[in-house]
Amino acid sequence: MHDPGPITNALTIDVEDYFQVSAFAPYIKRSEWDSRECRVERNVDRILALLDDRGVRATFFTLGWIAERYPAMVRRIVDGGHELASHGYGHERASDLSEADFFNDVHRAKALLEDIGGMLVLGYRAPSFSIGSANMWALDTLLRAGYRYSSSIYPIRHDHYGMPDAPRFSHQIRQGLIEIPPTTLRIFNHNLPSSGGGYFRLLPYSLSHWMLRHVNTQDHSPAVFYFHPWEIDVRQPRIQGISLRTRFRHYVNIGRMEKRLGLLLQDFCWGRMDHVFLPRHAPEVSLV
Repeated sequence: MHDPGPITNALTIDVEDYFQVSAFAPYIKRSEWDSRECRVERNVDRILALLDDRGVRATFFTLGWIAERYPAMVRRIVDGGHELASHGYGHERASDLSEADFFNDVHRAKALLEDIGGMLVLGYRAPSFSIGSANMWALDTLLRAGYRYSSSIYPIRHDHYGMPDAPRFSHQIRQGLIEIPPTTLRIFNHNLPSSGGGYFRLLPYSLSHWMLRHVNTQDHSPAVFYFHPWEIDVRQPRIQGISLRTRFRHYVNIGRMEKRLGLLLQDFCWGRMDHVFLPRHAPEVSLV
């Protein structure tokens, strides 16, 4: 029997800066963004170098706000062979927007990214995974805006987001639209987050490795892993006045993140979201 080899997982980066994190919204006004020290470009360049050293291609879910200010960085992402995808324009949660405002946000971001990057933008990830049971209309809006896949519904229970009863693996959620959830591990009738972010920094690397390997070998499915450029930036400005929970979630083990990413790239096979998942749904999705 032919051995197909290791499963290729999807590596994704949510391109936003430290001051745009949703948990900081009560402490940093949107009107202050332009006056803050922006560190995203140097962090993305470090990530690009890390990926290039290991021959890995990834998907960069990029804010329109960032792309507008750093177009050369966006072009470096595309020139590196990576997929350019949308994180919306202004990092506003889909659950906080009206249908009209959400359409304007995702349509504006897609048009801007395509103009700067010179490539078709097929994918979208909602800030803070903010599509769920209360705003499933957002999926129809994404389809109307021209997207072909979303990675916005996290099938876990969380205090800020999540839809624990949602499917764990990629599926056609609308005719012409694929939903590709962040990876979870099913244990004792509960879904455990296994796809990166703060959990990857908090948990021992060996446990994260085991969970991803289990999804590959037992569920026979590719995993989706995500992180942010600010998660490798130990010198980012510390936000004052934030709650202890927010401080812990944002800063825990940031100093260990880059080394862990190196191990992750070494221990698993990685690729772009469109290359990993869209061919699996070829009858429903066209790349042209």
